[in-house]
Amino acid sequence: MRKHLAIIWSLILGLTSSMAFAQAAGTVKGVCRDAEGNPIGGGVVEYDNLDNGQKYSLKTNNKGEYFSLGITPGKYKVILFKTPDDQKAGKELFHQGGFPVQLDENVLDFDLKKEAERQAKGEGLSPEEAKARQEQAAKAQKEQNTVKSLQSKLDAANTAIQAKDYETAITNLTEANQIDPSRDVLWYRLGDAYRLSATTQTDSGERQKRYESAVDSYNKAIGILQDNLQNGKEKDAAKANQKLAGFYINLADAYAKNRKIDDAVKSYEQAAKVDSSSAASAYFNIGAVYTNAGRVDDANAAFDKCIAADPTRAEAYYQKGVNLLGKATLQGDKTVAPPGTAEALQKYLEMAPNGPNAQSAKDLLASIGSTVETSFGTKKKTTKK
Repeated sequence: MRKHLAIIWSLILGLTSSMAFAQAAGTVKGVCRDAEGNPIGGGVVEYDNLDNGQKYSLKTNNKGEYFSLGITPGKYKVILFKTPDDQKAGKELFHQGGFPVQLDENVLDFDLKKEAERQAKGEGLSPEEAKARQEQAAKAQKEQNTVKSLQSKLDAANTAIQAKDYETAITNLTEANQIDPSRDVLWYRLGDAYRLSATTQTDSGERQKRYESAVDSYNKAIGILQDNLQNGKEKDAAKANQKLAGFYINLADAYAKNRKIDDAVKSYEQAAKVDSSSAASAYFNIGAVYTNAGRVDDANAAFDKCIAADPTRAEAYYQKGVNLLGKATLQGDKTVAPPGTAEALQKYLEMAPNGPNAQSAKDLLASIGSTVETSFGTKKKTTKK
């Protein structure tokens, strides 16, 4: 009797053991192709079990194929990633929701080219999805038409500005801004057209009015671009800041030409602040503005900042030297220049020996009894002992 029970018990254990090892599972496979119909090699197909959260990551071979045994049956969200790094970052190419994995072989191909064609036709979409897709397509088409129209007017305006036909440029850019007032470049170019046209006006009142219109247009361009930067709409922030600096520099020029010195200086300083690569030009222009206003001390302070930002800016040394020389005094028959005058002019000649102001720098040095002493292009001679 005991022997008989032992035999039965061993059979039960054997059945239990084989049940433990014979897990119910299915097989999945498929081929992945991109929007051009090419195989997606080195990609990842992730099977996410919607019931228990279990995940399987399957890599594709050079032919875009993936395959795996031992996938637990159930409903899955299947996600296609171009690379393992994209998987880590959550940048999916496509996903299929509610895909049923059964005990037998399960095939799920990803063909993004066919999928795009299918979606374009609205196949497999609910009425709500189809309506949303149509609205999105209509919106995209409207944007495309708007951009085409705006670009046409911008091109016409640029051509007119080059031909100094500023009235035509103003007309085209005004019409463009009426179509869509949210494009910074259109306001910027309208500012250019007004600023450049002001110099052609014989009536002082009209000239001032055009500079004011230029300022208004530039400020609108600046406001739009700043908002885009703050809202993350600019993909390349550094490039956008360079553009913003350009807006500020032209705004400053409009202020300067309208004799609003302090506003011009503030705008140049903003250009230097938003883009360090524009700092040297901005400070040089501040120096020029102050020089024209007769504020030579302020001008030379700006030229010093220009030199600090770009020590190779030869013209800054020359302008500083000229400003210092303007404060020279006479002691008998001798012209005595302030300290640093000769050094500034010497530095200019060292950096630009054949520059546009080279002869002038030499003459100015001679006027204060200094000789040309630069090390440009020469090596110091060693003294023999």
